[in-house]
Amino acid sequence: MKAKHGIAMAVILAATAHGAWAADWYPSQFGPDDEIGAANLLTPDVVRQAAGLVKTGKTYALGVPVSKDLPAFRHRSFKLYNIQPGEQAGQTLGPNRFTFNDELAVAWTGVGTQLNGIGHIGIDNVYYNGNRAVDFVTVEGVKKLGVEKVPPIVTRGVVLDMTAHYGKAIVPGGTEFKVADIQAVLKRQGVTLRKGDVVLFHTGWLELIGKDNKQFLEVEPGIGMEAARWLADQGIVAFGGDTWASEVYPNPSGEEFPVNQFMLAKRGIYNLELIDSRALVRDKAWEFLFVLGQPRYVGSTQVNVNPVAIR
Repeated sequence: MKAKHGIAMAVILAATAHGAWAADWYPSQFGPDDEIGAANLLTPDVVRQAAGLVKTGKTYALGVPVSKDLPAFRHRSFKLYNIQPGEQAGQTLGPNRFTFNDELAVAWTGVGTQLNGIGHIGIDNVYYNGNRAVDFVTVEGVKKLGVEKVPPIVTRGVVLDMTAHYGKAIVPGGTEFKVADIQAVLKRQGVTLRKGDVVLFHTGWLELIGKDNKQFLEVEPGIGMEAARWLADQGIVAFGGDTWASEVYPNPSGEEFPVNQFMLAKRGIYNLELIDSRALVRDKAWEFLFVLGQPRYVGSTQVNVNPVAIR
């Protein structure tokens, strides 16, 4: 009996170590089969309230221009080639001398401004809602949690000007935003968070691109775990800003991107990286209608985007 008990305990411990045993973060509050996480909060009422923010009709492109020169996370790159099929040596097509340009992109989907879906980050090969990598990840894309399943994100966007809070044009890398910092900025800007919001942090970090790409990728300011838990409890749909990971890096704990693990895997909250919030901050447009319809690449867990703010 003791031997059998020991074997049973060993099986339980092994299953737990590999994420096969039920954890306290799944199944999701939206049901065991849910694949869109916090996007479930984007109700018609949320959209209608956000649309009411449009007063002037002014629009803001929140995406950064993407090229081979844009610094990207570790292994990622972007290459674009112009190809003119059948037009070599000055040839044209048809009696009307038709010519055209076509582009071929050889790129990682996580270059530039991007939507990180909830299938992008895991904990020991377990992803949102307890989905195990062995069950849904293939070399040709994921079979669950792909960005093609994410509905249009149309809601209220809120930008928090952390440069004003810290009194610096560029918030120093490694600065961790605490709950008290966020609450202070919200108070100064006269904004209260509500369920369904997209929350973006402006740090001035984009100003380093082309000037100090090394520093840009080695460190960054951002939220830590305390702030992540507080934001998640406010019922936000997505978080992000003008940095490449949307969390303080390196993390003071020594862990690799624990905020992303918590937000995406545990809470189903999306990450929006490299958001160009400079014009919003110049205009003091602290809240606005946020609109995103991402490319629906089947099986991708992240995709480059150009969200739009309207006020």
